[in-house]
Amino acid sequence: MGGETLPTALACVNPNRQDENGELGHLCAASVTFLMLVEANRQLRAAEATGPDLMALLDLVALATVADVAPLIGVNRALVRQGLKVMARRERPGIVALADAARMNRAPDTYALGFLLGPRVNAGGRIGKADMGARLLATANPQEARDLAQVLDTLNTERRDIETAVRDAALAQATARGLDGPLVWAAGEGWHPGVVGIVAARLKEATNRPAVVIGLDGNEGKGSGRSVAGVDLGASIQRLATEGLLLKGGGHRMAAGLSLTRDQLEPAMARLADLLAKQGAGSTGPADLRLDGLLMPKAATPELVADLERAGPYGQGAPAPRFAFPDVAVSFAKNLSDKHLKVTFTDGLNTRLEAIAFGAMDGPLGPALLAHNGARFHVAGKIEINEWGGRQTVQLRLDDAAPAQS
Repeated sequence: MGGETLPTALACVNPNRQDENGELGHLCAASVTFLMLVEANRQLRAAEATGPDLMALLDLVALATVADVAPLIGVNRALVRQGLKVMARRERPGIVALADAARMNRAPDTYALGFLLGPRVNAGGRIGKADMGARLLATANPQEARDLAQVLDTLNTERRDIETAVRDAALAQATARGLDGPLVWAAGEGWHPGVVGIVAARLKEATNRPAVVIGLDGNEGKGSGRSVAGVDLGASIQRLATEGLLLKGGGHRMAAGLSLTRDQLEPAMARLADLLAKQGAGSTGPADLRLDGLLMPKAATPELVADLERAGPYGQGAPAPRFAFPDVAVSFAKNLSDKHLKVTFTDGLNTRLEAIAFGAMDGPLGPALLAHNGARFHVAGKIEINEWGGRQTVQLRLDDAAPAQS
């Protein structure tokens, strides 16, 4: 969000300036830069000069857009759709090396950008070397790319361990403070800025409320926030900065960053809660699980998945279709890595439906399915292609389940 006073510069390119109409306010910084380069290229052509091949850069724009949780609407949707096509050509050594390090065995999609590539690019920030991701994406040397990707992959594993510890501490603190207000927040000593954003996302998902998580170091703290649909967190954070309750802060509707002093912490969070409450935050209960259709396991075919993927990309602001599968039995359930769950469902026609539930063991879903004893459930999730051992099968990315009443 642009402030009332613009910086002294030849040009201030910001779709969130107060004199803008807001039509492009959903763009992330990389997309804004890309569109500025598009105009620069246009002017070069008008002057009969040659500019760079900007289409070849769309893989970077797509990665930045998804990793920044920008909504996949309007121009963003077009940029990501084309960027995925560019990325699938495997022409950028850094992304190729990172995809291999992340053990990506299928064409890139928004899930891969948001959960496999993005976190690894950012993992260098954990050790104070945030430029490692930029160096990886910029290098034209395949060996340098492989070396950097391996380091970032290792750092990402360490980041996940740190994230788990911070998440548990933040959830305990927020629970003690109360989870029924318009804002869920937590702050702790030494919580690394590289994990506070994803921990805020976990708190938001668990409570269906805007969440802010802050890491304190000395007299200052740096934090990150995630919002829910219908609540503009970025605008509220910007207002706090304007009111002098933050050192600085900004973002977009769904995600924001901030820095503050220890003395500002409590007043800033109280004021933020007030601003968010006026937008309706905290007035609803648990998030509804929106369904787009009802399927039987036999109807979940590779052809259907391919048709759905052609209608993508899916992500923030444009969720993939979610289907319910009624009255299926659990024939197999296995805990993976102490957090995830692999499940096989069957229907009355002996059709099998393989499913994966990420993070299921962090809540009631995983234990309930592990202790199934042959019980039947109504289940819901998104269907996708799983490639393993050279075979392609349909897999349900399980979101939730409910016992089927006998």
